[in-house]
Amino acid sequence: MLERLDDFDRRILKILQTEGRMPNSELAERVGLSPTPCLRRVKALERSGVIKSYRAILDRKSVGLGLTILVGIKVDGHRDDNAQAIQEAFCAMPEVIECHLVSGETDFLLQVAVPDLESYEKFLLGTLLKLPMVKDIRSNVVIRTVKENVPLPLPDRL
Repeated sequence: MLERLDDFDRRILKILQTEGRMPNSELAERVGLSPTPCLRRVKALERSGVIKSYRAILDRKSVGLGLTILVGIKVDGHRDDNAQAIQEAFCAMPEVIECHLVSGETDFLLQVAVPDLESYEKFLLGTLLKLPMVKDIRSNVVIRTVKENVPLPLPDRL
């Protein structure tokens, strides 16, 4: 990680979070730098891991994944080998687009994207419930997404 992000770095990050990749000359102009120092900063942000990757954000319905389910998973026993095995299993499931280890009533919170309810039932019965360490599953159907894929609220000083 970089020692410290300055105002130029934060401006670069804010623009790239909302607009993705763009020509360096345009980015430099918008943040008030000449192209060479701007490119140097972007490369440093990438090398340090502050910028993890660039990608297109797809509309789920347009690509046939119109149903999102939030799934709470409670595991049976909290041994290290169980935790590692279930995490690896979740990561291998393409339907699971996010997986969080959480505190509270469940141990894991998954975000699952599938075409429809029938597909989710098949995934639930044929995949999730077959994991030996799963004790309980709570499914919440997302009716409408109000906010998603938003830029991180960068603090003024990091």
